[in-house]
Amino acid sequence: MANGRAGELVLRERRSLGGADWLYARLRQLFKNSIVILALAAVWEVAPRTGLVNVTFFPPLSEVAAAWWQLLLSGDLGDHAAASLSRSLGGFLLAIAVSIPLGLAIGWWKPVSEYLNPFLELMRNTAALAILPIFILLLGLGETSKVAIVFYACSFPLLLNTISGVKNVDPLLIKSARSMGLSSVGLFRKVILPASIPTIFVGIRQAGASSILVLVAAEMVGATSGLGYLIQYSQFSFLITEMYAGILTISVIGLIVNYVLVTLEQRLTAWKPSARE
Repeated sequence: MANGRAGELVLRERRSLGGADWLYARLRQLFKNSIVILALAAVWEVAPRTGLVNVTFFPPLSEVAAAWWQLLLSGDLGDHAAASLSRSLGGFLLAIAVSIPLGLAIGWWKPVSEYLNPFLELMRNTAALAILPIFILLLGLGETSKVAIVFYACSFPLLLNTISGVKNVDPLLIKSARSMGLSSVGLFRKVILPASIPTIFVGIRQAGASSILVLVAAEMVGATSGLGYLIQYSQFSFLITEMYAGILTISVIGLIVNYVLVTLEQRLTAWKPSARE
């Protein structure tokens, strides 16, 4: 249904603008979205070659791209990326499975909120990397400690946004639903949960970013694989182009993850009117 609605909007836009005008509008939007990135790429390429920055520590983008390609062909980049993604995705999905139901319960049932809120306020103000040594001491240097730190870092954005989403549902919607005789279960399923999804997805996107950033830092501390390990090893071995290649890989992965989550959010919230509408 969401696909059909989106397709209908695209067709309407094409008809209103005409084929050539619609293509021009799309290309113009693509240019606006990419012009700053292209400008930064140009500066990155030119600045080291003209002596504005030290080429030893800040090589041109073309050399970084060549190093990235060599890492890809050798299989090292794929192995490190796969290790990081498996850890990140494991902790991220586990946080979704635990934090969203818990956040819904805290937001909807007052007794649960009264018991758990003080503990959550204490824990959410403790930075994930600050307690990384505890995870390593208790769980070791293996995969479990890394998945656990990602789970911890992702849990609180998910929890807080889920609680906020439930508590900020329009009271008129709740009153209207109750006036129509909906049970508590029906009210929660048909009103509270759908109305909370946009705010919950804010937390999901924040957690998606945290899952990558925290993991990379954890891999720099204690790991023998992963993109964080690749960056740290390249830095200490003075393989500067490989270090920047690892950083760029993390940036691209972050963009892809955000795009996937935004697309999923648009499909699940197709009922919400857009700003244009």
